[in-house]
Parts: sequence; C-alpha cells; structure tokens
Amino acid sequence: MAIATATVTRSDEQIQRDVLAELKWDARVQPNEIGVAVKDGIVTLIGWVDSYTKRWAAEEAARRVRGVKAVANDIEVRLPSSAERTDADIAAAALHALKWDALIPDDQVKVTVSKGWITLDGEVNWQFERDDAERVVRRLTGVRGVTNLIKVKTRPTPSELKQKIEDALVRSAETDADRITVEVQGSKVILKGTVRAWAEKQEAERVAWSAPGVTSVENRITISL
Repeated sequence: MAIATATVTRSDEQIQRDVLAELKWDARVQPNEIGVAVKDGIVTLIGWVDSYTKRWAAEEAARRVRGVKAVANDIEVRLPSSAERTDADIAAAALHALKWDALIPDDQVKVTVSKGWITLDGEVNWQFERDDAERVVRRLTGVRGVTNLIKVKTRPTPSELKQKIEDALVRSAETDADRITVEVQGSKVILKGTVRAWAEKQEAERVAWSAPGVTSVENRITISL
C-alpha cells in the first residue's frame, strides 16, 4: 500500500527563526549585527558588518536554510579604521593573491579597484577558475565588494554539454536528477524542474557551472516543500 506524504509549507516565521539560528551557528558572523526579514520565502538581510567576508558568509548561511527561495543582501560593509586600505594597496594585494593561487592561470584575470570595490575581468577556461578568483579577492582586508565580469571560454557542442551536465547530476548525491531537466542554447544552460530545498537548487546550478565552456546558467528550478 502506498503511503501518502504530506507536503508541508514552511511559514515565514519559521524560516526567519531558522535563518537567525543559522547565523548564530556560523562562527564567521556575529548574529547581533544582522537583522532578518522574510516575506513569501524571500529573505532580506539588513544591518552592517566590518568586512565583506562577513557579508558574504551571512548570505551563504541564509541560503542554507530549508524553505528559502531567494536572498536580498542589504547588509552594509563598514570597515574599521585599521582595515582601511587605498585602492592601490587593494589592487596590489589582489594581483598578488591571484598570482599565488594555483587554480587561476597567470595573466588571465584583470583587476580594477574603486573605493574598495574590486572588479574582476578577463577570460578563463573553466567556471571553477572564475569562482576561485572571486573567492580569493573577497577575503582581502579593505574590500567592500566584488563584481565578477570574468568570462569562460566556449568549448563543447550543446549536445555534449547537455550530456555532461545530466551525467553529473546523476552522480551528485545532493540532487534528484529525475526532477531536473537541462536545456542548452550554445554555451548557455537552462535548468528546469522542481526540487525540495534551496540547497538542491543551488547544487544543480553548481553542477551546471562546473561543465567546461558554460558561460551562462539560467536557474528556473522551483522549490516545492
């Protein structure tokens, strides 16, 4: 006999409590610095922190919570005087960090800094190189934000790309491949389907970005609780 499983929709109040608990659990952030508002599953983070790393960590923490559909990060970065750096100093530190990172090819990434905000540009072979470049510079002292404009070179045919992503979704322990469909338009990937949690939606997108030659991912996957 089949057993019916009830679908439980989480209330905004439950999501808010869990986001606050997750922020408290994450050692990288101070939960008393951050306010949380939730409407229709969309989380808005407010307040201020003393580093861009904390701002990013707060957003990551919110996205991990079951029932979260999207996150609007309105947290302000207010650097203490001891963390203030000139744009020239930040640019030099960013170039040095990128050069020392073994995952990022030399001379493929350009750095521009304006009022503490780093803009990355250039072209790399893989999405993980693009992601790693951003990860490296956002931890630097004095950074107020990062814009990643790095492009990924186009490689395989659309049919090859589609097959690679579908195979990777099947291998992933965090996704139910049967609930996700993959469309490829040139080097752009469109994900569709229904999953049970934001983390599963995010994992599917990560898998798509990991494929060689992907330059754009449109994640249309919906969350059904």
